[in-house]
Amino acid sequence: HIKSRATNVPLSPYSENALFGMGNPLLDISAVVDKDFLDKYGLKPNDQILAEDNHKALFEEIVKKSHVEYHAGGATQNSVKIAQWMLQEPHKVGTFFGCIGEDRFGEILKQKAREAHVDAHYYEQNSEPTGTCAACITGDNRSLVANLAAANCYKKEKHLDLESNWELVQKAKVYYIAGFFLTVSPESILKVAKHVSDNNKVFCMNLSAPFISQFFKEDLMKIMPYVDVLFGNETEAATFAKEQGFKTEDIAQIARDCQNLPKQNEKRRRVVVFTQGKDDTVATVTTFPVVDIDQSAIVDTNGAGDAFVGGFLSQLVVESPLEECIRAGHYAANVIIQRVGCTFPEKPDFH
Repeated sequence: HIKSRATNVPLSPYSENALFGMGNPLLDISAVVDKDFLDKYGLKPNDQILAEDNHKALFEEIVKKSHVEYHAGGATQNSVKIAQWMLQEPHKVGTFFGCIGEDRFGEILKQKAREAHVDAHYYEQNSEPTGTCAACITGDNRSLVANLAAANCYKKEKHLDLESNWELVQKAKVYYIAGFFLTVSPESILKVAKHVSDNNKVFCMNLSAPFISQFFKEDLMKIMPYVDVLFGNETEAATFAKEQGFKTEDIAQIARDCQNLPKQNEKRRRVVVFTQGKDDTVATVTTFPVVDIDQSAIVDTNGAGDAFVGGFLSQLVVESPLEECIRAGHYAANVIIQRVGCTFPEKPDFH
């Protein structure tokens, strides 16, 4: 344990910067839309895609809706933010790296990170504006369209490799990177993953979206040997299994097959955690029931998966057993789905 210089008393295992996250920082723009809006832009009610040229007008149109909310977003940043909220003290347990633009949305993101007590170190550049994510909400569903913009511009040699930044990476015990970042800087993920494996720390990754398993398969499988904890939902798990040629559609079996993929650090057995919405969460080797909730209390499922991971990470940092990590994940997701966007009350009520 690290000792505090002043008192020589051991600090808690989750001192500052104990949790490291790296990903695509996005400003979330949420609004309730109707089916016509989805149809107009060719969107499915519950999906996540990267913006293409035909979606440019969508961002302009959604900002003009009557009730628009802005939140600091991006999958990994959400999870780090939630983990920090679950832990409360000390501030800055979570570190976050990603790329933003030198603009108004970038300033809002920096402000939101400060408010969430996350130690965000953004790589700032002016060739692309800060990334945005439109959350088009219809009933219980949300369709996400991400315009990565600046988030796409993260450069390993201009940020991760800088000594002051790499020192922050080395300080951490638990690491989390969503699969989305494979589209931006697989070489950055690999550098971090190798450090984690070589030092017997914990590296967590998320399958993130079906398109990652389909179109970024090669990069994903380069990182997989370093993954100690793999997250995903039932749709992502099924797509991954299909792409990998697993001969099963059973989620529990897919989890076991993922667990048995080659692994670099053999001191840690890989843990695989697949959420299934309101159905039981499958974790190798057992299933955990989710918190019961009246379906009418669900406001917005946007961020539920990120919240689950954030709750899970908060307990992983304090070295709690797997069932506690999952209980915390279910608690956090349960709070988030009863609110708009990936937001939370001032303090958690998790015991």
